[in-house]
Amino acid sequence: MANMAGRYKTTEQDPKVRARNFDEVSLGFDEETARLEAQRCLNCKNPKCMEGCPVGVKIPTFIKALAEGRNADAIAVIKETSNLPGVCGRVCPQETQCEARCVREGKLGGAVAIGALERFAADYAAKHGDSAVPEIKKIGKRVAVVGSGPAGLTCAADLARAGVDVTVYEAFHKAGGVLTYGIPEFRLPKALVQREIDGLSEMGVNIELNTVVGKSVYLDELREEYDAVFIGSGAGLPMFMNIPGENLGGVYSANEFLTRVNLMKAYLPDSTTPVQRGKVVVVVGAGNVAMDSARTALRLGADKVYIMYRRSRDEMPARREEIFHAEEEGVELMLLTNPVEIVGEHSVEGVKAVKMELGEPDASGRRRPVVVPGSEFILPCDQVIMALGTSPNPLIRKSAPDLSVTPRGTLMTNADTLETSVDGVYAGGDAVTGAATVILAMGAGKKAAKAILERFNAVH
Repeated sequence: MANMAGRYKTTEQDPKVRARNFDEVSLGFDEETARLEAQRCLNCKNPKCMEGCPVGVKIPTFIKALAEGRNADAIAVIKETSNLPGVCGRVCPQETQCEARCVREGKLGGAVAIGALERFAADYAAKHGDSAVPEIKKIGKRVAVVGSGPAGLTCAADLARAGVDVTVYEAFHKAGGVLTYGIPEFRLPKALVQREIDGLSEMGVNIELNTVVGKSVYLDELREEYDAVFIGSGAGLPMFMNIPGENLGGVYSANEFLTRVNLMKAYLPDSTTPVQRGKVVVVVGAGNVAMDSARTALRLGADKVYIMYRRSRDEMPARREEIFHAEEEGVELMLLTNPVEIVGEHSVEGVKAVKMELGEPDASGRRRPVVVPGSEFILPCDQVIMALGTSPNPLIRKSAPDLSVTPRGTLMTNADTLETSVDGVYAGGDAVTGAATVILAMGAGKKAAKAILERFNAVH
């Protein structure tokens, strides 16, 4: 009979300690707690949790293996459909996906901690020796993958497993995309990301770094050289508010700020890529990237960090866990507040902002923020980070005019196959959806790989 106890909690670093280091915040489950939590699973005959997983992990099967102490079997089950279990266990929004559909959610002690159990299985496998590289029979086909983020890595892994020769083209000097440059070390250790990438290399995937598609090499060249192309180039173009003062020294996009810190290690004393260490920092926005930016600024030595957001707490798009962790560490939320100008002579000296109140719902279904008359004030600060979202880099579409794009600049694809307007060229992830989640990008990578393999069968 399944354990009817309440949901077990993972251990975490103390908030006061972790706010000043880049070590991982959550320490995960130990083996005994993982087994007890796994035993809470009711092993439903019709597992709704799987419906919430974009990559189709056999959730009850891997959890049953953990409950019975068969940890190696658990990771083997996960890896049948997901090549990034250590990543997903840490950064996927399980609370709105698999766990939201768990029959224990809202009763019976709460949903099973599926994400934490996936992380445990991945970490256990890494510590005790991962599953062997599968034997691969080559099928004589070659595919180019543009971008080594979650969409590209997933597509590459599924194709390589099926015997395709895959070459991944990455613009940066390290692979991993947003996993490497976007998500901070304290949420997703880079050694773990590298381990997942090394697993791809062991499967024979070739990764070409420092190669910008649209500059170093063009899409039509790749299309001529390869049997198919997958574009998983993400959404790396930052958005700004276009308010006065955004060009002052000390104003960063979250993209640049996090890239300098995560990829370039700008926090190290001997780094050749410096980053300003603000003392009073204002982060504009309220998504996960805003939380990452605010918590990173704290770890770089800020005395005070504010999150400025024009709506209320209920509308904040960040994961509840990320908001909770940020507040625990000392980040202050300035809700129903919107910047109208960044003030200063040459560098940031403050933010001029207005108070807001929520009016009628807008097109997104959220109540539209309306300015409170006469509420203008100035908040002194020396650094501003704009975390307002991103859009796809225009480089690929500008260098490949045959690619159809939406008015937002995202690539248009066939909903069933993810093929673009160019024959044999597929796309998925943030390049198609705009900025979204790691797991949705992985789901797109899997879907495109399946369509490409079906194309090859049709060719035969």
